[in-house]
Amino acid sequence: MCSKEAVVNNQVGLYARPATFFIQKANEFKCSIWVERGERKVNAKSLLGVLSLGITKGTAINIVADGVDEVEAVAALTELVSTNFAE
Repeated sequence: MCSKEAVVNNQVGLYARPATFFIQKANEFKCSIWVERGERKVNAKSLLGVLSLGITKGTAINIVADGVDEVEAVAALTELVSTNFAE
């Protein structure tokens, strides 16, 4: 299992378009991936799950992966968040 914290710093947070980019990237990997915010944990490959966390600008999230490509998945998703979803 691999995990890393990331802070969402883009203007709108993890909503609509940025969330779609995040889910598309998560679905490129075979491992199970979750996003944690506080006590809540959702499937990172589920748009409704990610949107339900209400992640706004400045929110710290934890990206957790478990499986064959877990290290690559966490690295790619934290990179996506740190580059503000290429916006």
